[in-house]
Amino acid sequence: MRAHTPRTYIPPPMQPTDEEPHADAHWDAGQTGCGELVVDLRTRMRALEPRQVLRLVAHDPGAREDMPAWCGMTGHALVHAAHPVYFLRRKDT
Repeated sequence: MRAHTPRTYIPPPMQPTDEEPHADAHWDAGQTGCGELVVDLRTRMRALEPRQVLRLVAHDPGAREDMPAWCGMTGHALVHAAHPVYFLRRKDT
């Protein structure tokens, strides 16, 4: 019998729009890879007040899957995603 492996939900990509959500802070991570990206992202999210939004630009192709997964693991909300631009809302606590 195989052990159950939980699957990570990855929402479908959102289409770019003329209107982006409001952001309280901005960070262009460029081509930063996943490992370094999530470490730096954690620090930047901690610097925000609860419910503030970070606009992240991450050109790494893995960000399409990494950002929704990271938000799911940390409790932060992925407000909008249109690679390479992501809007993340800091959790309440």
